[in-house]
Amino acid sequence: MHIAAPVVLAAVFLLAPGAGAEPCGGSVPCTVEGGFYRIEMPEGGKPKGGYVFFHGYRGSAQLQMRHRALVDAAHRHGLAFVAVDGLRGTWSHPNAPVHYRNEAAFVRQVLGDLKKRFGFDRSNTLVGGFSQGASMAWYTLCRSGDRFAGAVTFSGVFWNPLPKPEDCVGDLPPIIHFHGRQDGTFPLAGRAIGDRFHQGDTFKSIAVAREAARCEADAEALDIAGLSCSVSRCIRGSVALCLYDGGHQVKPEYLDIGLTRLGF
Repeated sequence: MHIAAPVVLAAVFLLAPGAGAEPCGGSVPCTVEGGFYRIEMPEGGKPKGGYVFFHGYRGSAQLQMRHRALVDAAHRHGLAFVAVDGLRGTWSHPNAPVHYRNEAAFVRQVLGDLKKRFGFDRSNTLVGGFSQGASMAWYTLCRSGDRFAGAVTFSGVFWNPLPKPEDCVGDLPPIIHFHGRQDGTFPLAGRAIGDRFHQGDTFKSIAVAREAARCEADAEALDIAGLSCSVSRCIRGSVALCLYDGGHQVKPEYLDIGLTRLGF
């Protein structure tokens, strides 16, 4: 992932009326039980909602905010960009090589804080992530998909053994996932990480999501903004997999495509 040159974020303090917490936003992180997140609002007016993003391996919320093109893409859709911080640069999702924190409990704290401070709820909160952060987003969808309006993820899915469709909530939101055909870091078929851990297969992960989301049996092949996509119609929307010729990356223009397709 390309990281832009460091920038200094203005210390914009944000706090919803009546919320009993210290102000945060901009250069000041929002602290919750178990960790923190960073948030930056779009310019002018009240945001339409928030895009909650999990960074890749060895990343951080602070570094993620320096990927200005991605943050700006969310802002163009009227969304606040919410960068969640992983412990020690990684995520302790199911089947991950490390377990530093109860991530499910931590995410509940983040979502609760976003609702309390900024009024972001199921109707206007989206989730996303890159690489291992995308895996974190997928497990968040599986466990708490009923709390999101949609998802746009990049270059990462479940890890082996994959969850079963019945392990996930039955109210998954619309999902659009982007993955490079030449991705060598998180290949479409996944790869072994050491002797005990293995990234999951993208197509099998999509199949789990589609069954959990109660999608129609047959997926439709569509060209979406020049990308080769497989799209299934589901109860709350569609689950789409879009492939591109390229490697392990997150492109702001793909976020724009995803958010547009989700109606934001």
